[in-house]
Amino acid sequence: MKAVAFSIKPFEKEYLAKANQKKHDITLISNPLSIDTALYAGGKDAVIVFAGDDVSAPVVEKMAGLGVRYIVTRSAGTDHIDKAAAAAYGIKLASIPSYSPQAIAEHSVALAFALNRQIVKADHNAHGFDFRNDDLVGFNFAGKTVGIIGMGSTGQAAASIYHGLGCQLIAYDEKFPRNFRYVRPVPLEKLYLQSDIISIHLSLTDETRYMINSEALRQMKPGVMLINTSSGQLLQTAAVLAALEDRKIGYLGLDVSEFEKGMFVGKQGNDPVKDPLLQQLLSHPNVLVTPHQAYLTKEALQQIADQTIRSLDLWQQNKCVGKACACGQACRATSTVQDSTAQLKN
Repeated sequence: MKAVAFSIKPFEKEYLAKANQKKHDITLISNPLSIDTALYAGGKDAVIVFAGDDVSAPVVEKMAGLGVRYIVTRSAGTDHIDKAAAAAYGIKLASIPSYSPQAIAEHSVALAFALNRQIVKADHNAHGFDFRNDDLVGFNFAGKTVGIIGMGSTGQAAASIYHGLGCQLIAYDEKFPRNFRYVRPVPLEKLYLQSDIISIHLSLTDETRYMINSEALRQMKPGVMLINTSSGQLLQTAAVLAALEDRKIGYLGLDVSEFEKGMFVGKQGNDPVKDPLLQQLLSHPNVLVTPHQAYLTKEALQQIADQTIRSLDLWQQNKCVGKACACGQACRATSTVQDSTAQLKN
């Protein structure tokens, strides 16, 4: 199968090459996908994209006219893809439904640790040979109540880490996993009320968009620590900023941002600020922001590459890709889901 991969970073190449084993003819491009760069999809069967790429209806239409039949995104989220447009042109879609939940969970806890113990400030001071302990007082995690919002694979991995630290675990999920003994399921309102630390591990949907708003923040403990490594649009930034300024939020750790598209993924240099709200957040000493790197471990990169190539393999065999299939009903109608699911289990 011929494919073109957009937004490829240098560190991804070795993992894709190892997964591909020269089975597919893949052109690697560092440019993000857009209406202008879509022309590179000419003559290709499949397009491989990332979370920051523009896979809107006009781009999908242009790629369909170039003969593209498949789109796979190297991410779990698919909200950057216009699924209705893909379905209208008969383009099948796939995502990476699960890859190293430990990577994201560990990063979320790392944000919590760094915020609590003022690691960034302490390191900055030490580089200036300032070894005072002023303003570096933290707290013990043991005994604190941690609220996990979303108990999928990543939420479960985060819960396991906090459990090992001696924290009390409560969680909210509409489909709470069975037999998770040391995490107590609670309604969302109770989680807000009782948690010292809140860690968010949810996908972005119409129902979850801006779930952390003024009303949710009002219910939280004064000085709460809030960690989000899932999707920037789960948080209403203006409300979060107000809560920081009112000291309702004591610590804020983000690996994502509400308006991150075109900025968080690979952007560098001193470009004019595109997100004044993010700039205001960053002016607070109790805010720590990382550039969408929670997934960025060797293990996760290899799993993403392996599943990307797996999608191409199955499409080449005229099969769908089981849980990875992100198509709408219209473009999945002719897929052999049962066959592919069985193959994925083998």
